Amino acid sequence: MGAIFSDQNRFAQWLEVELATSDALAELGEIPGDAAQALRAHAAFDLARINEIEREVKHDVIAFTTAVAEKMAAAGAASASRWLHYGLTSNDIVDTAQALVLKQASALLVRETEALRESLRRRAFEFQHTPQIGRTHGVHAEPITFGLKFALWYDDLSRNLARLKAAAEDIRVGKISGAVGVFGHIGPQAEEKICQRLGLKPAAIASQVISRDRHAAWVSALALIAATLEKISLELRHLQRTEVREAEEPFSEGQKGSSAMPHKRNPVTAEQICGLARLVRSNAQAAFENIALWHERDISHSSVERVILPDSAILLDYMLAKSRWLVDGMRVYPDRMRRNLESTRGLIFSGQLLLDLAAAGMLRENAYRLVQRHAMQAWENEGDFQKAIETDPEVLSYLSLDKIRQAFSLDRYLTHVDQIFHRVFSVTYNVA
Repeated sequence: MGAIFSDQNRFAQWLEVELATSDALAELGEIPGDAAQALRAHAAFDLARINEIEREVKHDVIAFTTAVAEKMAAAGAASASRWLHYGLTSNDIVDTAQALVLKQASALLVRETEALRESLRRRAFEFQHTPQIGRTHGVHAEPITFGLKFALWYDDLSRNLARLKAAAEDIRVGKISGAVGVFGHIGPQAEEKICQRLGLKPAAIASQVISRDRHAAWVSALALIAATLEKISLELRHLQRTEVREAEEPFSEGQKGSSAMPHKRNPVTAEQICGLARLVRSNAQAAFENIALWHERDISHSSVERVILPDSAILLDYMLAKSRWLVDGMRVYPDRMRRNLESTRGLIFSGQLLLDLAAAGMLRENAYRLVQRHAMQAWENEGDFQKAIETDPEVLSYLSLDKIRQAFSLDRYLTHVDQIFHRVFSVTYNVA
C-alpha cells in the first residue's frame, strides 16, 4: 500500500493521464499524431529532478511537466513536448490521476477485507455450537454460542465490503474539463475518450475539481471497516481479562508482556487496532470538511488529502492484516466458557422461566416478582437458583419438575443457531 501512495507512483499516474490525453487528442485530430507517438515513446520523469525543480517554482505540476519536457529534449523529441499538457489545467491531471491511485488502493483493501471475512467465516463454523454466556452491559444475560460472535462480525464486514466497493466505484471518475469545468479548451468527447483509456468514468459535471463528497464517502467506508475491526478487537480484550479468560490473542514463544511482571499476557495487538481506528475515524471528519470549497475551487482540500488519503488506506491495510492474524490465531477456551456460563447456577435462565410460568397461567407481574425474588437471593448469597426454583411450592403448583428443567435447558435456548447461520451465510449485500 505504501508503494501505491509513493511519489513515484503518483507521478507515474500523472504521466499516464498526460499520455492518454495526447493519444485521445491525436485521435480526434486536435494535435499531430506523430507528436502523440513521440510523447508515448519518450515521455518520462526523474523523481529527484521533479523535486529539484519544485523547490524553485513552488508548483508540483509545473515541476512535473518541466521534468518530462527535459526528458523529451534529451531524447531528441523536444518539439513534441509542445503538446504535453495541451489544453489541461493542473487538476485535470491531479484529480484524474488520484482516481487511478485510489482505484489501486481500493483493489488491495477489497482483497484484504475479503480475506478477513473468510477467516471470520471459518472460525464461525468452528465454534458454531460452542456454548458461551451472552453479556449485556458486561453482565451475564442469556446463552449464545461463540460462533455467533464470529457470524455477527462476518455480517458486519460483509456490509462494509459492499460499502467499500460502492465507494470505490463512485470515486472511479476523472475530469478533463478545464479550469472551471466548462471544457474551455478540450471538449467532452475528448474527456470521454481519455477516461475510457484510463479505465475511469467521466464526471458528469465538475468545477476545477471533482466534487469531494466522493472522497468523503470513500474515507467513510474505510472508517466503517476500521470501526468493525475495533469492535472485534474490543470484544477480544474483554474476553481476555483474567476474570473472564474465554479467549485471547496469540502469544508467541519468547514474547514478553511486561517489563515488570513476567506473568502478563496482554492484548497489545487488539489494543493497537482499537487505537488506530480512532485515527481513521478522525480522517473521515477531515474528508467531510473538504467538501465545501470556495467557488469553483480553492486549495484548502489538497494539503488535507495528501495526509488523510494515504494514511487512511495504509492504516486500514495494516489493521486488516493484524485483524486477520488476530482471528486466525485466536486462542479459545470452551471449558472456561462453560464454567462461566454455569457460574451463576441457573440465573441466566430466568427469562425462560418467567415465560413458562406466564404460559402456565400465572399472571406475568406475579411471575416476575417470584422469579426476581429468587434471582436476587441467589445473586446476593451465591445460591443455587435452579434448586431454589425446583423446591418452591408456588412454582410447582404451575410447573412440573420436568417443565422446570426444560426452562433451564441450554439446548432449548440455542435451538435456532443453525437457522441464524443459514441466514447470515446465504446473504449477499449490495449497497451500490
